[in-house]
Amino acid sequence: MFRAGRPARRLAMALSAMALTAGMGTAAAGSAHAGVGVGVGVKAQNRGFQDCPALSELPEGADPANWRCEAMTAVGHLTLGRAEVPIDEPLTITFAEGTDDGEYRQVFGAMTATPLPVRGTRLSITPRYGGYSDFRSDDERRGELDLTFGISGPGLPAGCSLGSAADPAHLVLLETAPPVVVTPDPLVVTFGVEDNRFTAPRTSGCGLLGPVLDRALRLPSPAGANGIALNARVTMRPYGEVE
Repeated sequence: MFRAGRPARRLAMALSAMALTAGMGTAAAGSAHAGVGVGVGVKAQNRGFQDCPALSELPEGADPANWRCEAMTAVGHLTLGRAEVPIDEPLTITFAEGTDDGEYRQVFGAMTATPLPVRGTRLSITPRYGGYSDFRSDDERRGELDLTFGISGPGLPAGCSLGSAADPAHLVLLETAPPVVVTPDPLVVTFGVEDNRFTAPRTSGCGLLGPVLDRALRLPSPAGANGIALNARVTMRPYGEVE
């Protein structure tokens, strides 16, 4: 049986990655963060409360009357190096917040997302929780969030991702549209956020195609070359009303 030598295997993998990312330059040039959604569908609005942290996951002795669950859905646009990713299917993030002995606390619940096609390529990217979050707003930001991004495409291993638990993308989200109360009961609020200052790490777990993808996507990517813009909708319920 004929076995390709190492140079031939490298060429085959390079050609495979080129096929996955064909047309990326044209797509990236024409996107300019276009297509950021103006809202979240009704179906998505009702998702998320099943992922509220259980009462047993709140700080020991916490009074449920002082806690609420927040379910956020968001659509928008993501740029990672050369990858332009419309977020047309909502991301969902659920967490609890409240007070414990008068001190503000948070407990993360879950983040869900569907694979999102990378414009002009055969790749898809799935945002994933990277292990850190702080959703308390102040005068400088709306919150912070670590993300990694699963990468799927023909020939890529299941564990292929952009970033890892040890090297996630760290977002500091700034307000682009102030909060607007949609309904008071249940409390539903919409707002806009973005971050175009974070760095995007290199790929991880992509095997021999990892370095080729890094070159094709221009990773790692410095601050100013990446961005995320989201239109978010948050529904809040006291723990006594969480089903």
